[in-house]
Amino acid sequence: MNRHMWQRLMYSVAGLVVIAGVTYACKDFLDQPAQGTVDQATLTTKAGVEGSLIAAYRSLDCTSNSGAWGCAASNWVWGSVTGNDAYKGSDLGDQQPINDIETFLWSVGEADGYINQKWAQVYEGVARANATLRLLEQVEAAHPGDFAAGEADQIRGEALFLRAHYHFEAYRMWGHIPYYFETDADLRKPNDLPLDSIVKLIIADLATAESLLPDAPRNAEKGRAFKWSAMAYKGRVQVYAAALDPSYWAAAKTTFDAVKTSLKFALETSYDHVWTALPAYRYGKETILAYQASVRDGEPNGQNSNFGERLNFPYGGDNHFTCCGFHQPSFNLINFFRVDAAGLPMAMSNPAWNSPAPDVGGAIPVTDTQFVWKGQNFTAGHAAAVDPRLDWTAGRDGVPYKDWNVHQRSWIRDASYSGPYSPKKNAHEQAAPDAEDNVGWVATQTNNVPIHLFRYADMLLLDAEAEVELGNLEAARTIVNQIRARAGIAAQGCGSADTTVLNRYPACAGDTRMVDTLRANLATSVDSLQTPWAFYKIGLYTTPWTVASYARDAVRAERRLEMAMEGQRFFDLRRWGAADTAVNNYVAKEKTRIGYLGASAPFTSQYQFYPIPSVQIELSKVGSECRLVQNTGWGTC
Repeated sequence: MNRHMWQRLMYSVAGLVVIAGVTYACKDFLDQPAQGTVDQATLTTKAGVEGSLIAAYRSLDCTSNSGAWGCAASNWVWGSVTGNDAYKGSDLGDQQPINDIETFLWSVGEADGYINQKWAQVYEGVARANATLRLLEQVEAAHPGDFAAGEADQIRGEALFLRAHYHFEAYRMWGHIPYYFETDADLRKPNDLPLDSIVKLIIADLATAESLLPDAPRNAEKGRAFKWSAMAYKGRVQVYAAALDPSYWAAAKTTFDAVKTSLKFALETSYDHVWTALPAYRYGKETILAYQASVRDGEPNGQNSNFGERLNFPYGGDNHFTCCGFHQPSFNLINFFRVDAAGLPMAMSNPAWNSPAPDVGGAIPVTDTQFVWKGQNFTAGHAAAVDPRLDWTAGRDGVPYKDWNVHQRSWIRDASYSGPYSPKKNAHEQAAPDAEDNVGWVATQTNNVPIHLFRYADMLLLDAEAEVELGNLEAARTIVNQIRARAGIAAQGCGSADTTVLNRYPACAGDTRMVDTLRANLATSVDSLQTPWAFYKIGLYTTPWTVASYARDAVRAERRLEMAMEGQRFFDLRRWGAADTAVNNYVAKEKTRIGYLGASAPFTSQYQFYPIPSVQIELSKVGSECRLVQNTGWGTC
């Protein structure tokens, strides 16, 4: 949702909380309602319903009820750090529970606490969505004239969409989950539904939402769920369901075809427009669902900004952000961006794609080359050819960091511990007005960059998977080439007139463009761009795909490149049935680069789902009976 909508409605929610509070009088305090509880009577208005709905949206990211970092909207702990895209980062002493999660020691106490943060976040969202549905029913009965024609159904559709999203997040984490409805009175529900039944409930909520929601966001407020976002999300869940029942591939394709035909979403014109704080692109045509943060809105501690990402910026040196060095891209991920002579992923053709040993410049090997750039002659260490998406995804030494200055080793808290790279997608641009907050602890690391939970490129690549599994290999190739053509438009440019940039790259004088153009059109020829910091090259798949295994691998490789560091990787590996091989091979190689990974537990079948938090199992007890049953391999009860 846009900033002004967020501010207005967050203030509404804050007002409801104030109304719900109690001032103590001179009598027994035990006679008073608990502070912070909600008096339902004060909410039984249309404004109360709208406030309750916005509170349900707010649970997309960390709230004061869900702890810290484990509740991040991006799933960086659960999808990237466990999925070979990233290390925990920082240093040994900070946020130790994430080390345990990264090394698959999920049953230790501190890791259990982090897992509970995620549980608290998603089920808080479910509770708020269901509260909205109950309140809406009461207000409709008491004040039927308060809603315009169709408005109540549209609110109901948004709440159902959110309920489905939060349950889907829980399903991806734990598999065997309780599914809550607005009519449930006893919240100590068992998690005894078969997995396919849970998927069907999520799809049913999305299908109902789709039927109730308007053709465009209600009140023209970007960020609200509408018919086509619900339909696209339904297709996403159908793809996950296909891991249980392959018949869902055809259903997913039908859903995606309808969404594409609607023309409600499209790829951004260039990759740098996807993760950005620039106002022209913050909520663009590629966004299906995103957490829309708010800054400079009067909240005194910056809690409405991207709280869940605030650790994930460069740490020291002369960088603008100053803290805290977490979510560092892995050597394995950086090497995955290497391309062959045709500009295609080297991982598709060369088993040695991940063989370079780390050095001061990173994992990608360096060779001496002579070239001309911006009219000047260079003879310098020059990296092997890479996909240009690399430098929109990761901060690397010697490469401009968006439109800030040049990434340097001094920006890394402890490179010997977790490598030399920094996350980049979540960082805001220097040119973006009022993108960062001005209050709270280290305000420079809190911003309003939308956190994409589901975007159109993600949907297209899921569609490509469906086409492969249905035998339509050339249709899948067309989709992948569409993604690659967009990736081949923009590369990291000089970005800044900072003296650090100019001292290192004098040819950047007078050129502060953050984006350098590789390709003027979407022709099939391979284009490239050479700079002193990189050799960017990308090509399309020009040979027809005739072998399903090759097409499947190509789609999966493209998915990793496009969605890197977006919290999707581990969930993808698990639904593909590839997590055990991928993770164990990753650890075997990466422990020679990152020492602490040598303590990783072997990935076995028990890691198919995260363990259910122990405190939630205790809270589910009725007498001595555990209503929640622990996932296989993680203990009893």
